[in-house]
Amino acid sequence: MPVLNFPIDALQAIRRKLKDPRKNLRNWIKGDPCVSNWTGVICTMPQPDGFLHIQELRMLNLNLTGKLAPELGQLSNLTVLNFMWNHNITGSIPKEIGNIKSLKFLLLSGNQLSGPLADELGFLPNLLMFQVDLNQITGSLPKSFVNLISCRHFHMNNNSISGQIPSELSSMPALIHFLLDNNNLMGNLPPEFSQMPKLRILQLDNNNFGGTEIPASYGNISNLVKLSASFPFSIDYQFIQREKGYKYLFLIDRFM
Repeated sequence: MPVLNFPIDALQAIRRKLKDPRKNLRNWIKGDPCVSNWTGVICTMPQPDGFLHIQELRMLNLNLTGKLAPELGQLSNLTVLNFMWNHNITGSIPKEIGNIKSLKFLLLSGNQLSGPLADELGFLPNLLMFQVDLNQITGSLPKSFVNLISCRHFHMNNNSISGQIPSELSSMPALIHFLLDNNNLMGNLPPEFSQMPKLRILQLDNNNFGGTEIPASYGNISNLVKLSASFPFSIDYQFIQREKGYKYLFLIDRFM
């Protein structure tokens, strides 16, 4: 049972943007990517339309270089897009990925991706995990990310993201892990984060929040087990006493 020709063209365009020194993708040349078992291409079982559909692109740790192609956005049935730990993939994250409404896992950690995050990436209603940590991402966090209503894991740490954290992100109802440490963020910590009902880990250390304080409202985040933040902060010791239920409360002096 064949895969649709349209995704095959997209895969070939994706391959042309990549360099593959270890020749892991040497079988991306001919045949059907599902029937011929192209490396990293995972397909569905036969569907009612008579075709197989590409469900996952598992390209992690293949020593790939080059760039991510905009044609990734044409893989309309994709649930997992994983280019983690290739270390040398550069360029920006294509805004066209925002077209993949079925996407559940966007995993791009451990590369050299740069540039700002596109607003279009905020329109992925089924996304559960958004990982772009350990890259060179710049610019501010798009307010459109408030539309990631299913997102549980938001890992943006170890980049160069700047500006104020949008308070609108407090309306992400499913968020469990919110990792923004080791960036260039500044301004105030939004007190609205206390409205995130499922938040368990909030990492904010090693940014540029100088002169701000941890909002007292954070004492109302009932499920929080870890909060990390860098001095200088004005610390409300009553706040700390209220948070005896925290498993970890890290207040890190970044000048040590």
